[in-house]
Amino acid sequence: MSTTPNTPPTSPSIAHGTMLEVQDLTMRFGGLLAVDGVSLALRAGEIFAIIGPNGAGKTTVFNCVSGFYKPSSGRIELQGENITGLSSHAVAGHGVVRTFQNVRLFKGMTALENLLVAQHRQINRSWLAGLFKTPAYRRAEEQGIERALFWLDYMGLRGMANREAGKLPYGYQRLLEIARCMITRPRVLMLDEPAAGLNPQEKVELQGLIERLRTEQGVSVLLIEHDMSLVMGVSERILVMEHGKPIATGTPEAIRSDERVIKAYLGEE
Repeated sequence: MSTTPNTPPTSPSIAHGTMLEVQDLTMRFGGLLAVDGVSLALRAGEIFAIIGPNGAGKTTVFNCVSGFYKPSSGRIELQGENITGLSSHAVAGHGVVRTFQNVRLFKGMTALENLLVAQHRQINRSWLAGLFKTPAYRRAEEQGIERALFWLDYMGLRGMANREAGKLPYGYQRLLEIARCMITRPRVLMLDEPAAGLNPQEKVELQGLIERLRTEQGVSVLLIEHDMSLVMGVSERILVMEHGKPIATGTPEAIRSDERVIKAYLGEE
């Protein structure tokens, strides 16, 4: 499923301090209060998970942070810079990228083409340069292909470079989606249910991949996941939500024994 890669050119290093901070986030849909006063601080180089029962508001928090929703109130900062209410395109441009619960690839394009399209912000965008195939344009194109091949290698997908993304096995589609995020050189990688649809062995390999992305690529990871084995195995801290509200934050050990968390998941007699 994966290979042991070399470090790519311009690989980011892990910074220090708080990478992403969410302060008192609230999201209303008409009369429905979907998220109520959620705060979290993702440290640089940290793997942080958000968990909770279905309908707890986890994905709504993700949608607010990644710019798909404009929050009703609260503040979102990326290394001290206010990104609250920015569009998803602008948030991605600041280095916060995400996957989705349902894989969103260009399924009619090859795996390689998906990674080239993801680099449109980095490859020379001048239509004149493209029309006349200037040296600068050709260099940028070659570098884009080099980066795409690096990430295909990293994910163990090099042999599938020319296969249509929609025809890849589901687990490989998941890896390609993560590669498409990573090729943009993000500061924060947001993973929405990355283990959904994977078999037990693929889940084990996914955990190793997430850990390598943090240590080898210097990315901070914010994770939503229902698979508790993965969450407890990979996360350094966990936020638990219920009915849109935060009920506990702590290490996996603290969360596992927290009575409020047990009640939220198992209920009371």
